[in-house]
Amino acid sequence: MQVLLIEDDIALAKALIQTLSHEGFTVNHLAQGKLAINAVKMELPDIVILDLGLPDIDGTDVLKAFRKVSADLPVLVLTARASLEDKIRGLDLGADDYLAKPFEVDELLARLRVFERRASTLKHAGLTIGDVTLDSVSHQVFVAGEDVELSRREFMVLKALMENMGRVQTRDSLESKLYSWGEEVASNTIEVHIHHLRKKLPDKFIQTLRGIGYIIKQS
Repeated sequence: MQVLLIEDDIALAKALIQTLSHEGFTVNHLAQGKLAINAVKMELPDIVILDLGLPDIDGTDVLKAFRKVSADLPVLVLTARASLEDKIRGLDLGADDYLAKPFEVDELLARLRVFERRASTLKHAGLTIGDVTLDSVSHQVFVAGEDVELSRREFMVLKALMENMGRVQTRDSLESKLYSWGEEVASNTIEVHIHHLRKKLPDKFIQTLRGIGYIIKQS
């Protein structure tokens, strides 16, 4: 899942990026609220981790702006403002969860997994198209009932295509789901993932629209 981390403490941000990336999240980081608002307007992440004490604009104003863009975007507030009044205000403004600093990383991960499970439930934990079944909760893929082993990024590509059955996914849109901003990505990376997937999936399950992108059509 793609996480947008909005945190001006660079040391903390680097540590979180490393930890979350190791846990399989794609993390993009911004240190200013106004940049975060613009980023969310351009493309919704799957989850936002928002610090309230930002240098350019108060985090509560950022949260209000997010809610004008999307009422459903999962937002975890991460802040040193730990009083009950601050927590209530954050939740009233639309935060989905609230974690006070200092915090245990395991607790943060547990709360993010709750968001993940909720998103999987909303998008259907089990996706089946033809002989292919993808389970978002267990991160398993079955072809004609047989378990197929995929790398994390192969799984993410397949999940994006299956969730958008009948709609073309461009290379750029797939890259944005797999890689953080600024992360060096070879020009043929998506093609390589697709090539490996095709070896493990039924013939012509993933179709190429040359010069446009990839699509899975209704069986």
